[in-house]
Amino acid sequence: MSSIDEGPAHRHRLAILDDHSLIVDSLARWFVDRAADFDVVVTATSWMDLVRSPEFPVDIVLMDLQLPDGVSIESRIRACRAAGARVIVVTALDDDDSRERSMAAGAAGFVSKTLPAEVLVDYARRVMRGERLPRQASRLGARGVGEPGRGAPVATMSGVHLSPAEEKALRYYAQGLSTLEVGQRMDVGYETAKTYLRRVREKYAKVGRPASRKAELIRRAAEDGFLE
Repeated sequence: MSSIDEGPAHRHRLAILDDHSLIVDSLARWFVDRAADFDVVVTATSWMDLVRSPEFPVDIVLMDLQLPDGVSIESRIRACRAAGARVIVVTALDDDDSRERSMAAGAAGFVSKTLPAEVLVDYARRVMRGERLPRQASRLGARGVGEPGRGAPVATMSGVHLSPAEEKALRYYAQGLSTLEVGQRMDVGYETAKTYLRRVREKYAKVGRPASRKAELIRRAAEDGFLE
């Protein structure tokens, strides 16, 4: 019996998100030079740069905890997870509350920016193998996604008008819930929830902003401020 491991069978598509361009560039260079099993396909200094990239969604995102864009870390993690990307939060603020919030939202790891780059590469590989990185032994309380807002129809940045029900369905869906779970949260049937999301997609399509795929719909939600 023999074991063959002569190189990466699959190159993982990696995005790096940090508001300091020097950090982004240095991490990208390290992965390019020393981690042949990763392709750095997105380097972004803002959340909008990431979700608007034609390369999004990716396989894994190295994401800074604190970004000056007003979108919470929970919403950013859930949006990435809903699009199929795993997330490692890389931060200079290693406090228990931020760690628990990130892990509860679905991050695979919460690590310090002071780690050597080679350790971060190893962590990324472990995450892509399906491992959840170790964290502080503290018990998490039950947390759900934030309650979407209520009120009059919402006009998005390009004039798309969503009804309160359509907005609520979009917020839940973009935060990672399935269509069935959206219906359960809204106390409506599956077909009704599906109709709300279909109407949202149709309204975006009419103004030339594609939203047929899940990743596209998440991108529209991020662009129009529905991830808060």
